[in-house]
Amino acid sequence: MVTHELTDSGHTKRFTITRGALGWDVKEERDSQVVRTVTYTDWHRVERAIQVFQMQDSTGPDSTR
Repeated sequence: MVTHELTDSGHTKRFTITRGALGWDVKEERDSQVVRTVTYTDWHRVERAIQVFQMQDSTGPDSTR
């Protein structure tokens, strides 16, 4: 399992990747609420999802609201 987490001003964004039966399960949470769940069969798509999450983190806390 891989987890990326960002906490800012009392808000938490978390991105979790786990190996599932059909590929990689990617879950994005904001303040303990799941906002997106996707299963990818191609690792390159998982890498792209990680890049998008990291770009959102680097642009500031209001970039995903």
